[in-house]
Amino acid sequence: MMKSAPDYISKNKTAWNAKTKYHLDSEFYDMKSFLDGKNSLKEIELNLLGDVNEKSVVHLQCHFGQDSLSLARMGAKVTGVDFSDQAICQAKELNTKLNLDAQFICSDLYDLPNQLNEKFDLVFTSYGTIGWLPDLDRWVSIIAHLLKPGGQFIMADFHPFVWMMDANFTKIQYPYFNVEDIIETETGTYANRDAPIQNETISWNHSTSELLNSLIKNGLTINVFDEFDYSPYPCFNTMEEFESGKFRIKHLGNKIPMVYAIKATKI
Repeated sequence: MMKSAPDYISKNKTAWNAKTKYHLDSEFYDMKSFLDGKNSLKEIELNLLGDVNEKSVVHLQCHFGQDSLSLARMGAKVTGVDFSDQAICQAKELNTKLNLDAQFICSDLYDLPNQLNEKFDLVFTSYGTIGWLPDLDRWVSIIAHLLKPGGQFIMADFHPFVWMMDANFTKIQYPYFNVEDIIETETGTYANRDAPIQNETISWNHSTSELLNSLIKNGLTINVFDEFDYSPYPCFNTMEEFESGKFRIKHLGNKIPMVYAIKATKI
């Protein structure tokens, strides 16, 4: 694997710490509805998760915990993990406010085995996650380590095709394959494009084959791999809502994949 920028964790952590404040207050995350009982999980991942009541779940890259706490409301025993200390602080406050019993750990994902000595029925992650990780083999080895025998990995994320495009989806700008660090300066954030913040971030594109082969290599059996021609989030430029809660790039319609979802089982 290529050598990655040594300071990517600190740069990305700074960016996500800055974003957290504006995400909490954004219409995108709609905190009022969430506090009033709305489940933040989307149909795509709910269909794969099924009944999580009484199941132990570790939610990787959980941000400030809406999805983690939604799982807890569904009866799961949840541990949320994120490297942003600001996000984890907010997740803990929400957990207390909602009188739930989720646990939250602030940790770089690759260091998680040193912070968490537990096995889980489910490992869950979703939307905008693996692009922040340079090494998928190492990531899946940690997932396998966290799962009980017969435990399942559930993931929904944006399709790698999406990350090839420029900001307005008019041209291919980035490689499909993981061949370089992608260093960008972002003004605002997907949840509030007018937020008065600017941050440099470092990310990576991962092809479908890289993802699936990492799962296979680390002893996970792939049960489901689905692709969708829409996003459940309006987080890109030039999007339109064509059905309630379903968004596409307006000028591309249903011509491109927007999201994929995976269920895999530890052998």
